[in-house]
Amino acid sequence: MELVVSDRGDVQAIYGELLDLRSLGRTEIRRASRVEPDDDGQWRADLSPMGGPMLGPFPNRSEALAAEVAWLSDNWLERGAMSTDPIDG
Repeated sequence: MELVVSDRGDVQAIYGELLDLRSLGRTEIRRASRVEPDDDGQWRADLSPMGGPMLGPFPNRSEALAAEVAWLSDNWLERGAMSTDPIDG
């Protein structure tokens, strides 16, 4: 689990259960995407809540989840912004 800490001490992370985030203080959890099956039984990761693309199709849910985490890591977490606002562009 990767944590990004701002100069003010704010922490941003992609939610996981490896670490109890409540131990860091007040938490605010927001949905960044939706991983759901399509009509053909394939899996897609819809990142539109973060202004991102639709990823997939993937043959199984675990691949869609991995793609979701990779996209969020590269395009949201790594950009260094301490915001849950959708990404522009």
